[in-house]
Amino acid sequence: MKTRLELQSKLEELLGFRHVYYQPPESVKMEYPAIRYSKSMIRSQEANNGTYIENERYEITVIDKKPDNPVIKKLLALPHCGYERQYRADNLNHDVLTIYL
Repeated sequence: MKTRLELQSKLEELLGFRHVYYQPPESVKMEYPAIRYSKSMIRSQEANNGTYIENERYEITVIDKKPDNPVIKKLLALPHCGYERQYRADNLNHDVLTIYL
């Protein structure tokens, strides 16, 4: 995956639903299970007074009523994806992962 739109398509495919949201505004009512994601960093590698590689990092949050959504293992099988943490809010489980494109 090289672009955010490719990431969007892959997340929808892995989840099996179109409940994938990129930086959703508060007015959007999300349906669960869902994936919410946003860009969290751009890592640059520089040499010879210029940037030659830029990798975007996205924070992916899997939100579900169940504590162990199977999409988490599918996401972890993707290159450059890692698990960060889990928390519970509003009676929903949130699993946070990061991925570099």
